[in-house]
Amino acid sequence: MSVAMRAKPRVRSALPATKSGPDRLSPVEIEFVDLFVGLARSVKAPKSIGEIYALLFASAEPLTFDAIVRKLAMSRGSASQGLRLLRSFGAVKATYVAGDRRDHFVAETELRKLVSGFLRERIAPALEGGADRLGRLSVALNAVPSGTRRSAEFEFLRHRAERLQGWQRMARESLPALVKMLDPT
Repeated sequence: MSVAMRAKPRVRSALPATKSGPDRLSPVEIEFVDLFVGLARSVKAPKSIGEIYALLFASAEPLTFDAIVRKLAMSRGSASQGLRLLRSFGAVKATYVAGDRRDHFVAETELRKLVSGFLRERIAPALEGGADRLGRLSVALNAVPSGTRRSAEFEFLRHRAERLQGWQRMARESLPALVKMLDPT
C-alpha cells in the first residue's frame, strides 16, 4: 500500500462522509478545510473559523448561511458565530445575489486585508490589555521595599519591565501605520 493511500487528512472524520451530491464536500474542498483549520488553530481561533473560511475560499459562487451549515455539517450557532467573527476581521463579506433575499457570503482573498483585519481586531485589543498589565507591573515594582531595590534581582526585573514598556510603546505607535499600509481603504 502506498503512502498516499495510507495518509488521511485530519478533518475528514468531522465532515459528512456518507452523503453524496451537492451537500458533500469534495476531496479538494476537504483539503482546503484541513489547511485552513490548521491555520485557525495556529492562531488559537475556533476550528469552525477555518472550516467556514475554507469553504468560502474554495467556492466559485457565494454561499448562503444554510449552504454553509449543510456542507460543513455544522450547528447553526457555530456557523453564526464563525461568520460574525470572520466578518469582523474582514475575512468574509456578504454579497448581493439578484433574485435572492438571503445573505450570501464570499471570502476575502487579499492577504493584505486579511492581515490588517487580524491586526486591527485581535492584536490591537491585546496591546491595550497589555498596557493595563504593564501598569500593574510598574505598581508592583514601585511597591518593592527600598532596601530590596538595590539587589541584582530587582535591577534585572526593573530592566526587563522597561524593555516590555519599550516594546509596548513601539507596537502601539507602529500598529496603526502597519494596518493603514496593508489596507489603505
